[in-house]
Amino acid sequence: ERLYEGVVGASGGKGRMALDNGEKPLDEVRVGGAISHAIDRETFIREVLDGRGKAIGSHFSPTDAGYVHLAGMYPYDPARARVLLKEAGVTLPLKMTLTLPPTPYARAGGPVVAADLAKVGIELQLEQVEWPQWLAGAFKGQFDMTLINHVEPLDYQIFADPAYNFGYVSPAFRTLVERHAASVNARGRHFLFVDIQRYMATGAAHDWVFAPQLITVRRQG
Repeated sequence: ERLYEGVVGASGGKGRMALDNGEKPLDEVRVGGAISHAIDRETFIREVLDGRGKAIGSHFSPTDAGYVHLAGMYPYDPARARVLLKEAGVTLPLKMTLTLPPTPYARAGGPVVAADLAKVGIELQLEQVEWPQWLAGAFKGQFDMTLINHVEPLDYQIFADPAYNFGYVSPAFRTLVERHAASVNARGRHFLFVDIQRYMATGAAHDWVFAPQLITVRRQG
């Protein structure tokens, strides 16, 4: 008789609601903050990932050395989200398209985040695409919002590249990344890593939702 067991492990993925930062009103930090406040990360993880994930608040995974837990920077708070949208001068309802690649977390997660955002006056049209369409569209910068899990390790440098598909522009962030890359002092690099994560979380360029956990089935012994 062969017995099998499931082993749950962490991953380096960063699941996020990416925003086109070159598009109004998504270029406004208060709008990004409102979206972050509007999405219930824990409910998403429970309903979409069967509880197998960790809430995150920046483009870093808990498996990354020097990780800082920043999910509490924008806790689930629909009332605060509505206030931020009003302060940003957004006319409601704000209608946007959410592009969903053909992954279980996106196809199942799209309706969940759409329901959350509808509560604060953001109406999402769900657009389901296959990978060729996603790569030709969203990956080229043709999107409003897209739900995507980044699996590349420590790829936070994409936020220092204004030519990347979401069009995020921040000279201050680019300077932080350059200082970290040039630093040879371990203590200094650590604190710059913390600054990089806090800058990303505070800027609310995107809504980081989850770091997925992975399951491996193996034969005992």
